[in-house]
Amino acid sequence: MRGSAILAGVVVLIWTLVYLVTQLFVDPPLGVLPTLAAGTLLTVAAVLGYPSALRGPRGRHRSGGSTGHAGHGEDGDAGRGVRSLAAAGRSVPLRSGLTPDAARRTAELLRPMLGGDAIAITDRRDVLAFVGPGSDHHRVGRALQTQATARAIRKGRTIVVRDRSHLGCTAEDCPLQSAVVAPLAIGTRVVGALGVFQARTQIPPKELVEDMANMLSLHLELAELDRERRLATHARLDALRAQINPHFLFNVLNTIASKARTDPEEARELLLRLSDFFRYAVRQDGHFAEFAQEYFFVRTYLSLEQARFGDRLRVRYDIDPQVLTTRVPVLTIQPLVENAVKHGIAGQVSGGTVRLRARVDPLTRTTSIRVSDDGAGIPEDVLARLTAFPAAPPEDGTGEESTAENGTRMRSGGVGLQNISQRLDSLFGDRYDLRISSPPGGGTVVDLRLPLR
Repeated sequence: MRGSAILAGVVVLIWTLVYLVTQLFVDPPLGVLPTLAAGTLLTVAAVLGYPSALRGPRGRHRSGGSTGHAGHGEDGDAGRGVRSLAAAGRSVPLRSGLTPDAARRTAELLRPMLGGDAIAITDRRDVLAFVGPGSDHHRVGRALQTQATARAIRKGRTIVVRDRSHLGCTAEDCPLQSAVVAPLAIGTRVVGALGVFQARTQIPPKELVEDMANMLSLHLELAELDRERRLATHARLDALRAQINPHFLFNVLNTIASKARTDPEEARELLLRLSDFFRYAVRQDGHFAEFAQEYFFVRTYLSLEQARFGDRLRVRYDIDPQVLTTRVPVLTIQPLVENAVKHGIAGQVSGGTVRLRARVDPLTRTTSIRVSDDGAGIPEDVLARLTAFPAAPPEDGTGEESTAENGTRMRSGGVGLQNISQRLDSLFGDRYDLRISSPPGGGTVVDLRLPLR
């Protein structure tokens, strides 16, 4: 407002002078058009030339109200450093964790931004990266070489060193003279330090170094969250592998034992399929596999169940060939099929049909998988519990199966929909869709939509 008021006053002064000059000081007075033209030209010139509050001062940078050379140079460089790091924020290598390789690449990235002669990144005990003069004795993998860095880590606050005597370097011929060392922390836990060193007594800008350390600490926190999420996802996958229904194994072995007397060749074939089944379930590496591999795993499982149930279990496949090369989470489809067999078909005297359908939608870049059966279906109260993820544990806290009135069971722990849903949450966030329905005519339909990989 102050700048606008000054500009308004200048405009009033211009028109006052124009009136005095053109109407009172000139004889004869000028006409209306020349007077308006002169006033307009002078007003436009004043507006364009005046550094208004909206446009700011012209021809120089403002830095904390200081117009001196030091303010322009030091603070201006600091501002450019902050903007440079903000632009490169997503590419900071420490996003992958506090490792020697990530620390080295981060130090190389920060050196021109911070304007220091040397940059050091450490953990609590050792030097992880050092770039610049002094690297001959500040070596990667060795213990901390400066007392200033140790103090910053121990006290959890920024340490400013203005002369070599307070730097505390163990090497007598170290060229470094001053430094600003800021701690790196994950939450309240100090995990390392960022040090900016100068070969002269002029210290690096403290606020800039602290801002950089805070940004790096944020990246380390995100890396820690990623690691914990991966561990949780691995744990859920291990749970699926470890808790494959022992009743399934028991029943298949009984079937093989009975076949060994009547049809030894079929018993041998079933043993081979059973070994393939468990080999895939236990040894599959990583969280994703080609759909073709999961499809083979499902077919192996269903062939073992068909050997047990005979004609009571019928299977229909409707697989788009384009789906075979897509990647899906391992051990996701088979538990859905297992639920269809155990809870939908096994209790039916006449048996039933399990259907597996898979499609790729190139427009939405999704893979759609449907597992359905024409078995007992799911009561409304049980369906509500199934779809209310995360499912509440049973009242007795055992995590065992609970039985509905009509014999339809819902697994609240182990190999179940809750575990599958939690795994998909970890892998895809909100980019997947899992829906369960029980049509009025009977049976159960599970629709799973995954991002195309």
